[in-house]
Amino acid sequence: MAKWVLTFGDGKAEGSAEMRDLLGGKGANLAEMANIGLPVPPGFTITTEVCTHYYANGRSYPAELEAQVAAGLRHIEAVTARGFGDAENPLLVSVRSGSRASMPGMMDTILNLGLNDQTVEALAKNADDRRFAYDSYRRFIQMYSNVVLDLDHDLFEDLLETAKEKKGVTEDTELDVEDLAKLVKGYKAAVERDSGKPFPQDPAEQLWGAISAVFASWMNPRAITYRRLNQIPESWGTAVNVQAMVFGNMGETSATGVAFTRNPSTGENRLYGEFLVNAQGEDVVAGIRTPQPITEAARAEGKVRAPSLETRMPEAFKEFAIVANRLEQHYRDMQDLEFTVERGKLWMLQARNGKRTAKAALKIAVDLVNEGVLTKEEAIERIDPASLDQLLHPTIDPKAERKIIASGLPASPGAAQGEIVFSSEAAEEAVAGKEGKKVILVRTETSPEDIHGMHVAAGILTTRGGMTSHAAVVARGMGKPCVSGAGSLRIDEKAGTLTVGGKVFRAGDVLTIDGSAGQVLDGAVAMIKPELSGDFAALMGWADEVRRMKVRANAETPADARAARGFGAEGIGLSRTEHMFFDDERIVAVREMILADDVEGRRKALAKLLPFQRSDFRELFEIMKGLPVTIRLLDPPLHEFLPHGDKEVAAVAEAMGADPDKLRSRAAELHEFNPMLGFRGCRLAIAFPEIAEMQARAIFEAAVEAAKATGEPVTCEVMVPLVVGRADFDFVKARIDAVAKAVEAETSGTLVYQVGTMIELPRAALMAAEIAETAEFFSFGTNDLTQTALGISRDDAAPFLSHYVDKKLLPYDPFVTIDREGVGELVAIGCERGRSVRPKIKLGICGEHGGDPASIAFCEEVGLDYVSCSPFRVPIARLAAAQATLRARKALRTQDAA
Repeated sequence: MAKWVLTFGDGKAEGSAEMRDLLGGKGANLAEMANIGLPVPPGFTITTEVCTHYYANGRSYPAELEAQVAAGLRHIEAVTARGFGDAENPLLVSVRSGSRASMPGMMDTILNLGLNDQTVEALAKNADDRRFAYDSYRRFIQMYSNVVLDLDHDLFEDLLETAKEKKGVTEDTELDVEDLAKLVKGYKAAVERDSGKPFPQDPAEQLWGAISAVFASWMNPRAITYRRLNQIPESWGTAVNVQAMVFGNMGETSATGVAFTRNPSTGENRLYGEFLVNAQGEDVVAGIRTPQPITEAARAEGKVRAPSLETRMPEAFKEFAIVANRLEQHYRDMQDLEFTVERGKLWMLQARNGKRTAKAALKIAVDLVNEGVLTKEEAIERIDPASLDQLLHPTIDPKAERKIIASGLPASPGAAQGEIVFSSEAAEEAVAGKEGKKVILVRTETSPEDIHGMHVAAGILTTRGGMTSHAAVVARGMGKPCVSGAGSLRIDEKAGTLTVGGKVFRAGDVLTIDGSAGQVLDGAVAMIKPELSGDFAALMGWADEVRRMKVRANAETPADARAARGFGAEGIGLSRTEHMFFDDERIVAVREMILADDVEGRRKALAKLLPFQRSDFRELFEIMKGLPVTIRLLDPPLHEFLPHGDKEVAAVAEAMGADPDKLRSRAAELHEFNPMLGFRGCRLAIAFPEIAEMQARAIFEAAVEAAKATGEPVTCEVMVPLVVGRADFDFVKARIDAVAKAVEAETSGTLVYQVGTMIELPRAALMAAEIAETAEFFSFGTNDLTQTALGISRDDAAPFLSHYVDKKLLPYDPFVTIDREGVGELVAIGCERGRSVRPKIKLGICGEHGGDPASIAFCEEVGLDYVSCSPFRVPIARLAAAQATLRARKALRTQDAA
């Protein structure tokens, strides 16, 4: 017979901490606490497998479950010497959820179950104060009716407030037993009126109603949202924990509280928590009453008048402090604890690894290593790489008031505030010559031509776009906060207004954006500057000792390159040369080049660009000082550079000495229906070889100059974009090699360089063996490889891609985390076939996936040599790469052992 129910309590348990998948986090930890002899109220856990069965079988239970639940109840009755439903000595229980991953507040809980019109009297007779019994009964009716019977919580709150008004009191505790008995009667009448049935009096009916409600809450909207945001699989399910009630609301010698073994905000090594006298746990969580500090030191620091638990209940506090330390040592991590003191006796209700800020996580991990509790490798594994974003950007002060006016997607972390501007030109104009002035660039959506405005803005806000839209990708690369897809905002560029919820904001009004939470706030809000502490440096150093893959950065500006080096980048894995052309002085020359109708005209325009490119590349080489720098040849869809308005056409016409009408006609000829698959990448160099030749000359001349200036050899990698096979790669490579020879002859120097390609088309991945015959490195451009493999435009995916994820047609957004089965398979094929011809070919990734921890794990599995990501994601990639190496080592050890 399958075992669906496991018991715990009285110093033993049928489960343990290792059975988290089966018992859920709460059930596993209750079992573990019981096994190590801590004071845990007895109970039983209905396993997560029942939840799976429940949803797979039309919300029905296994045939054996009813008998096993009855046996579990008998276990609790035996330990407590109470009877479930007994009219003289009743057993009351709590019914709580418990997923294997902590989901605080997302699912449902019911306390005081087993109370009815008979057992409430028995409870009252055994209490020091009869009010305790009727207060517990009215709480139970309210909670059960809301969770199980789906009645509005406010219905009961209104009755409670009315009772307090009649009595002329403000606190629940000031109601006497008669008031509470009347309130219970009113609650039951309201239940019967609104549900059409009397409040259930049978404890068994109550119990099964509660169990079903907890399983049903696994699929409530808030739980679904929480799982999606935290990547918790629906298939895990939840367990249900049924446990004997202990009461913190039995008078002045009883209390309930929540504590952490270390400060979850700072990581400081001392008890941190709050408690309430004569209260149930829900009172602490709900904030109905102001809790008091647990320790005397915290009470004194906070200048709280009410006594601490340490002072008020010294024996219970002393025992709790010992238990807290024992649990931290046992689990080897900071613990989040819930406890109750019933008439002076301590009971432990929960222990779990506590949630903490990134700052606290680093301090706790480093401290535990220094205390000899953890190894360095274990500390590396404890930190969520994505959480490091909290440390790299300014954030909103947690104490500050948030006047949220709109929400969008958390496209790029950090917070920023400034005056609203509606165009890149307005952004530049606003900050020009005004030191310290901040602006927020507000756009429907951004395009590459907004690069100059994005550069000077403190933050970017768009009403359209997803996590991988242009605004999101560029903002992350720049390390600027961005909120994208804030669809409730309405922009009227002509009127210069932003409207939301009936309120109108104008250019110059101040907004704050929180790119970590995806929120838009009214006005200026207090901020906290990032601090990269010694703990950060220590953990990053340990990660660097462990990881196999190198970590490079995507960078094309000196500021990006310096930031990348500061964050520990080991070179540049992608320098997008088209991003260097959007300054006013350069854009006209680029447009001249594109619109020229002969080679001579193009070469004339390219001659203007050569000094700019050479200077840019030299600065990058000097900043990197001998580290590898991969420069991608020009790869924009041409429409991004074409002049659009009369003013832009006139500027190009004047520079070229050409007829504006002729230029408009030429621009029309270059119009494309699908530019992302159009005239871009190596196709530009094939049609106009002089473009690749100019860029190659700029690269090689810059390399010679930088080597002389720094005394360090320049490691230069030239990347040909968007090839479909060896033929087009070889065509461009020949031009690059020819220029290299010319520059060597002119400078009497020797260039050290490699020519490789970006694998960003499915055919290129399949043809990798052939391409590798002449290509010296591959960099997988997984942004475009995802677009072309899935046939999805990244910039147009937001309206429908979320439906794919929500309806589980795709496990996650493939532009955020690499699609292992499709795109990942193409990468694996490209690696395998490339190595078959050139065993030591250098392999990297430079798409957005290069900064995603899950994608980095995949990169380790296929054996890439490096990942490249935006500068502000370099620390995330360093830690994720170390974790991936550790996982690979464990897998190898397991394989060897097998």
